Amino acid sequence: MKKFFGVLRYVKGYWRYGTLNIVFNIFSVIFSLFSIATLFPFLKILLSNSESELSDIIAKGNPVFAFNTDSIVAYVNYHMASGAINYGKLNVLVAICLFIIFTIFLKNLTRYLAMYFLAPIRNGVVRDIRNKIFNKTMDLPLSYYSEERKGDVMSVMTADVNEIEWSIMQSLEMIFREPLTIVVYLILMFAISIKLTITAFILLPITALLIGAIGKSLKRSAGRSKEKMGVLLSIMEETLGGLRIIKGFNAEKTVSEKFGQENQLYTSISIKMFRKIDLASPLSELLGVTVMVVILYLGGRMVIVDNTMDGTLLLMYIVMFSQLLAPAKSFTAAYYSVQKGLASAERIDKILNAEITIKDAPNPKPIKGFEKEIEYRNVSFAYREGEVGWVLNKINLKIEKGKTIALVGQSGSGKTTLADMLPRFYDTTEGQILIDGVEIKQAKIKDVRSIMGIVTQESILFNDTVYNNIAFGIENVTEQQVIEAAKIANAHQFISEMANGYQTNIGDRGSKMSGGQRQRISIARAVLKNPPILILDEATSALDTESERLVQDALFKLMKNRTSLVIAHRLSTIQHADEIIVMQKGEIIERGTHTTLLANNSTYKKLYDLQAFV
Repeated sequence: MKKFFGVLRYVKGYWRYGTLNIVFNIFSVIFSLFSIATLFPFLKILLSNSESELSDIIAKGNPVFAFNTDSIVAYVNYHMASGAINYGKLNVLVAICLFIIFTIFLKNLTRYLAMYFLAPIRNGVVRDIRNKIFNKTMDLPLSYYSEERKGDVMSVMTADVNEIEWSIMQSLEMIFREPLTIVVYLILMFAISIKLTITAFILLPITALLIGAIGKSLKRSAGRSKEKMGVLLSIMEETLGGLRIIKGFNAEKTVSEKFGQENQLYTSISIKMFRKIDLASPLSELLGVTVMVVILYLGGRMVIVDNTMDGTLLLMYIVMFSQLLAPAKSFTAAYYSVQKGLASAERIDKILNAEITIKDAPNPKPIKGFEKEIEYRNVSFAYREGEVGWVLNKINLKIEKGKTIALVGQSGSGKTTLADMLPRFYDTTEGQILIDGVEIKQAKIKDVRSIMGIVTQESILFNDTVYNNIAFGIENVTEQQVIEAAKIANAHQFISEMANGYQTNIGDRGSKMSGGQRQRISIARAVLKNPPILILDEATSALDTESERLVQDALFKLMKNRTSLVIAHRLSTIQHADEIIVMQKGEIIERGTHTTLLANNSTYKKLYDLQAFV
């Protein structure tokens, strides 16, 4: 149960509600006890037909009340007998019935109030967990997602968090109320018969061991079930993102079969899991009734043979024990449910406890702007430490303020990785990256990224309005500033022609616009940020000729008077770069201007000739 109490750490902000829940649960148990305890003394009086027996009880006088079984029984018997003699048994019965109704009303009222104050805890804790997961997903480095499936993360955010709500949070009430009920009834049962209660204590742990063994098995099944759900969500995410290719290659059957196989595995695991859950209730009831039958036999011997116990007290004891079965059964069901939820808790903790490798230094140095140069100093990088083969190897590069540096080379040569290390999407394995002499690992991450604008090959837009996509991440922006940025990016005209202009929703990932329009929105976003450093990752490679011309014109406007790091496959777009860096297998093999590199008649010349031929 260590993981369960680990989840409860989120409850610490809700102690006021938790205290009220516990208090009203205590009252609920007490009122339930009163409704039962009041009935049995009257039954004894009612079953006694002899007026002389009642008179004998009264003749003994009103006993002094004390907190022990004999004193309490004598005290209640005296007042019951007095009521029966003075007002008649029927009138006492009416009073007892009214009292029982009143106590049951109070029991259910306090029960409702306990649940009323539990609701903010249950839903608030789940909200807090969901917020923590979402915030952690944004804090984790990009390298984390190269190792994990997106579907798994989505599954944790949805299915696993919901499992916490239903399996653990809903069980909180039972986890804390039922033991309280059991303890209160056990105290009264000890007061009635120590021998019978000790017998129950010997038998109940045996049943608990059987239930616990099934609970552990259930937790394993639940864990496998959640993993399979992550796989299903991954397939769904890939399918929805690749429908055009799936349909174009007539691969619907292949994808459907793959999904069907994984779905069948998920179904088989779920069937086993639910069968174990369904076993909880009948098993706990059978074991509980078995224990009660043993208690009934031993108690019957004490009344019939040994004559050491009153028959009414035995009847009361059996009823008390039967009242233990319902909370014990609920507690068992809650235990099974918690075991199922703990599998989700482990998956949640896997994300929440994942190491954030890219973070601010203990005393980070501020970067207020960009004045001189960017320097890559002996930079080497591997995605996993100790991995054979470097993605980047001993890179040395200086980018002076106002210069445009182009990175070219074959796919997999390390161009994008080199650019991604500047805003600290990845950290160097060896070497340093400096901005104005300050190593970026020693600077605030927010400061480093605040002086950079990024335009990628795939336009990353959000299901929101054009206005909000351009103004994304920038505070206190006026509409006029957004319009001016759009004009520079050659986007104002087509935005104005949209149904709602700048307030038009662009759909999922900008699906309502063409590739060139999406790219110009991304450029407008970079223009509005007005950063001194630009990173352009193949920003025109996926566009048609006309769109490329418009986007390229927008990029030239954007790059004016800025320091730019440009990744390009189309060499015609970077001929005017101040320096072109040719990369191969993670190393710089050539560098120089377009004219110089052509004159060298080496790798760059071959790449250029190939593109010119095409």
